[in-house]
Amino acid sequence: MSELRQVVLDTETTGLEWRQGERVIEIGCVELLNRKLTGRRFHRYLNPERAIGAGAQAVHGLTDEFLADKPKFAEIADELLEFVCGAELIIHNAPFDVGFLDNEFSLCGREPLRSGCDSITDTLRMARDLRPGKKNSLDALCGEFGIDNSGRQLHGALLDAELLAEVYLAMTRGQESLMMDLEAGGAEIAAFAHGERPPIRVLAASAEEIAEHEQVLAEIDKESKGKTLWRVIAV
Repeated sequence: MSELRQVVLDTETTGLEWRQGERVIEIGCVELLNRKLTGRRFHRYLNPERAIGAGAQAVHGLTDEFLADKPKFAEIADELLEFVCGAELIIHNAPFDVGFLDNEFSLCGREPLRSGCDSITDTLRMARDLRPGKKNSLDALCGEFGIDNSGRQLHGALLDAELLAEVYLAMTRGQESLMMDLEAGGAEIAAFAHGERPPIRVLAASAEEIAEHEQVLAEIDKESKGKTLWRVIAV
């Protein structure tokens, strides 16, 4: 069974709209392998070649002076692509980050982010499906799933990626048992592929279960006035 590789990604920017010339100033990524953090990270601060908006600076605390000697996006583009290559990307409010990163790749003559990764999963969309009508910010989800975010006084791409990884694992916890079931059946699948037929396990219903089943069928038959398909076929 092939390994499941995922990269949780977050960015910080000079403002809210790349179409108005705003740029990426920080990228943070953490790696998950078979739903476990590996300790591998990708983290870069970037010189955006433009001033940071006051509103954005209040959110992440990064200043023009701090970023002045940092590399430009074009200088780290290949490193980023190598890190995410072939992985499923996990991003909170993915259209925002992907829009900014695709713009950065375009500015340095490279293909969009999707061309290098396997797929992109938006955890904000997932959270809205799981918790309709509730706040689904990263802080709100940390509170919901009991994840310590006390160190998050300001937004930071690497810290937020680490927190999002924990949130994602909590939101999708049921997938762990599914993967275990698939792995457990791997030997049987391999044997079948080589022409061997593993023993068939037959689970017979008990008399009590059969009686309960018949009762349910009778109730459905009554509601349909005797027009249920199985009764017609049986006659």
